[in-house]
Amino acid sequence: MEELSPGTIAALGGLAGGAALGFAARWGRFCTLGAIEDATLGNSRGRLAAWGLAIAVAIAGTFGLDHAGLIDLDRSFYLFSPTTLIATAFGAFLFGLGMSLVGTCGYGTLARIGGGDLKSFVTFLSLAVVAYATMSGLTAYVRVWLFGLPLQLDEAAGVAHAASRTFGGEVHTWAYFIALVVAAAAMLSRDLRRERRYFVAGVVAGLTIVFGWFATGYLAHDDFQPHRLESFTFTGAPGDALMYVMTATGASLEFGVGAVAGVVLGACLTTICQGYFRWEACDDAREMRRQMYGGALMGFGGVTAMGCTVGQGMSAASVLAWTAPVALVSMFCGAWLGLQVLVHGTLRDLIADIAYYFSPRERQDQ
Repeated sequence: MEELSPGTIAALGGLAGGAALGFAARWGRFCTLGAIEDATLGNSRGRLAAWGLAIAVAIAGTFGLDHAGLIDLDRSFYLFSPTTLIATAFGAFLFGLGMSLVGTCGYGTLARIGGGDLKSFVTFLSLAVVAYATMSGLTAYVRVWLFGLPLQLDEAAGVAHAASRTFGGEVHTWAYFIALVVAAAAMLSRDLRRERRYFVAGVVAGLTIVFGWFATGYLAHDDFQPHRLESFTFTGAPGDALMYVMTATGASLEFGVGAVAGVVLGACLTTICQGYFRWEACDDAREMRRQMYGGALMGFGGVTAMGCTVGQGMSAASVLAWTAPVALVSMFCGAWLGLQVLVHGTLRDLIADIAYYFSPRERQDQ
């Protein structure tokens, strides 16, 4: 029997981990925008706390693998070849804005496709084409002109590494301490403790990120055919998957291709088992336009920020990269602005409502 190539092994790992993420999205309602909507509009912190729990599990597991010598985090581009913080903030803000227009992120788009949502297929195509063009096509010139190429650093751009250099102590000790603090903060949420599926989804998502590092850094490791150390992200991966479908005979399997297929497969099986699978389409041209615009913003913004809600929000966060908190805050701000615009009608209406709220007459009436 012919031995599997590192790329094939990585793709199979992506498929398995992606299926777990698809399950977490559909069964556990693990969704970034949904968490933001609940926190800002619905007065519920359960799903937001589940993201915090996922990050804590991912940090502890990832640094545990590195501590055991199973992977080498010095090969992580999040730590040694990151984009600038300005590019991260700008790209993540655009990603969050696009996310609000679509109603979910790139990962959630794949999970919705698995449930039969044809609107999300439109989003997927828009995201994939623009993301691929931003990586190596026409819009890549715009990205490089605006922000330049990724940095090449001699020291790891990570929170735990900086704490170790500044205060002393082992990097892994600082990472475990940070993971414990994040987990404790997440568990303060009564909604998370009360809703079992949020808790399970958070743990599954966090462990899946750890598995991604293990699959690419250990299972697919080959001294003669090196494979990039990576975990899950869904900005460039949809573009890679689309290109693989069109040029399979001239392309090779990659981790991201398997991850994209895995999320769709896992979400599909979950919705079928739940009895929720159904075909859906756009109600009108305006909704389709919103899906296309949102997908394009996520594609350009995600590549510029070098990660999406999963890529920066969990994979980069799992190695405690400096870019992760910047990206998360910027995505939150972009999504919040987009949601407010959708609620108020237009950006002009939102500005008018804010101005009226802070006007002297309004304060006097209150």
